[in-house]
Amino acid sequence: MHDESSHENRDLILTLVTVAGTVVAALATWVVPWPAAVWGGLVLAYLAGGLPAGIGALRALIRDGEIDIDLLMVVAALAAAAVGAAIEGAVLLTLFSISGTLEARAMGRARRAVEALMALRPDTALLHTPDGSVREVAADTLAQGDLVVLRPGARVPVDAVLVSGAGSIDESTITGESMPVAKEAGAKLHEATVNIDGVLTIRVARPRAESTVARMIQMVTEAQAAKAPSERFSQWFGRRYTVAVLAGSVLALVVLLALGLDWDTALYRAATLLVAASPCAVVISVPAAILSALSAAARGGVLFKGGAALEDLAQVRSFAFDKTGTLTTGRADLTGLFVPDGNEDAALALLAGIEAHSEHPIAEAIRRATAERGVAPLVFDDMYNTASEGIAGRDGDCVVWAGNLRMLARRGITLPDDMAHLVQSDETTVFFGRDDRLVGAATVADTPRETSAAALVALRESDTGIALMTGDKRAVALRVGAALGLRPDEIHADLLPEDKVRLVSDMAGKGAVAFVGDGVNDAAALARADVGIAMGAAGSDVALAAADVAFLSEDMTRLAEARRLAGRTAAIIRQNLIFAIGAMAVLVVGSLFFALPLPLAVIGHEGGTLLVVLNGLRLLADPIRRA
Repeated sequence: MHDESSHENRDLILTLVTVAGTVVAALATWVVPWPAAVWGGLVLAYLAGGLPAGIGALRALIRDGEIDIDLLMVVAALAAAAVGAAIEGAVLLTLFSISGTLEARAMGRARRAVEALMALRPDTALLHTPDGSVREVAADTLAQGDLVVLRPGARVPVDAVLVSGAGSIDESTITGESMPVAKEAGAKLHEATVNIDGVLTIRVARPRAESTVARMIQMVTEAQAAKAPSERFSQWFGRRYTVAVLAGSVLALVVLLALGLDWDTALYRAATLLVAASPCAVVISVPAAILSALSAAARGGVLFKGGAALEDLAQVRSFAFDKTGTLTTGRADLTGLFVPDGNEDAALALLAGIEAHSEHPIAEAIRRATAERGVAPLVFDDMYNTASEGIAGRDGDCVVWAGNLRMLARRGITLPDDMAHLVQSDETTVFFGRDDRLVGAATVADTPRETSAAALVALRESDTGIALMTGDKRAVALRVGAALGLRPDEIHADLLPEDKVRLVSDMAGKGAVAFVGDGVNDAAALARADVGIAMGAAGSDVALAAADVAFLSEDMTRLAEARRLAGRTAAIIRQNLIFAIGAMAVLVVGSLFFALPLPLAVIGHEGGTLLVVLNGLRLLADPIRRA
């Protein structure tokens, strides 16, 4: 990154020298005639603007056998000087240098947008030692399982899990969330996010080299190395077309001489053709848009593993979703409370007191709901598990219990008519009571994410097919699907991993398909899809490795936003290519048949290049937004 900045600074200095030389030569020619200043300015402009480009072009020719666009510009400038149009040649080198410098700085901005996260990674952390003391250590030395103290205002040094304390975390640098996110014990924390308030104790989840930020940097680096199809086309076209332009200019010179034009006029026309036909705008039009879009997506918490994934997403016609952990939260939540006497708070306090001694996900859901309602759990002693039934304990002389239908049967309790429907429920039901009296029942289920329904609506508005695929029971899948507005024919349940692959293959026969998942069992379907999308914030490493796109946020509405950005990128690439090729064709025709002046060819060529770059860079101002 330092080398890249030094390179940009050197290019800027050379460009300023080229501009100065050209301005001095022009003034000494047209304002205050001064031959010595003219020659001094021209030499300065040609050396600063042409020598570095010429050396680079010759190295590419000798080392790789490639003729690049820099060689075209240098040859055109020298040809202009040879026919007495040295000022026009200097102007060409000046505009070429300015264009190249602006392109490099703009593209560098796009590349550095995610790498800037490196500067946000704290160098040190407060390690909580086994003897109870706290000492400052290098963040790179933290190992999985270490306890770290996080004070207000401090950045999270590594990916971690909150052990104790509660507070708000600013996750905007990682997930793009605009508002701080409340965190309690058990919550995941990402490296480089900021602790807004509260003193937190966190446990290191993975070494720093494997953190979310480290994976982001790796993915962006891979994305920049992986060329999109349109990028590969523009490079392929540019290399071959450059050779054709050089050959065509030489041929044009021969033909013009054969037609009776004098040497200076023929060479001037050939030099003009050389400038007009150069494919700079075509070559730069695609990477300008791709890199800008990748940067904009990363700022919104969406990482593409390359320009190809970005282009493929724009072509997707149907989306297949895993259910658990993707469209749903992946955790159990309290969905219903049935209490015959109507005193829900008292019943919930009883149930939470019983489940306080269990580590089961159902118990966690009940405790979480109790805390959200502000209900204080009752305190019981001597709790014990009853295999395949539930949990029980003592409350003085009374037995308190919570369990399933087998627990009811053993205690001789008959289910009331108003609770009979719970037997056929597609949710998990927990019955609870005292001694042989049923106090109530609670239903627990994995619930849809708050953003899932809105995401599916947004995708449908773009005429996109939807399918839900899950290994869960069909009754559960239908419940979740109905909550999300899915039709029964769009829901596929009781699936094995190979079944998901088969269904994705069937969908791919009707157009490009994307699969969205988060688990190990989704890896095969992610790899089979035209575009695999992993829910990175909660996803497994296997899923992330198999996917083409990773979401660092659990906000599903960003899926439609990412697709919108991909579509806009494809549109801008088309605009750039059409404009670049069209402008080049106009300049070539003008130079061949209408004696286009060299200065106009220079302005048209470099102006067109700058326009396509600026058009592509518009995507930097179009980040993924939260719906």
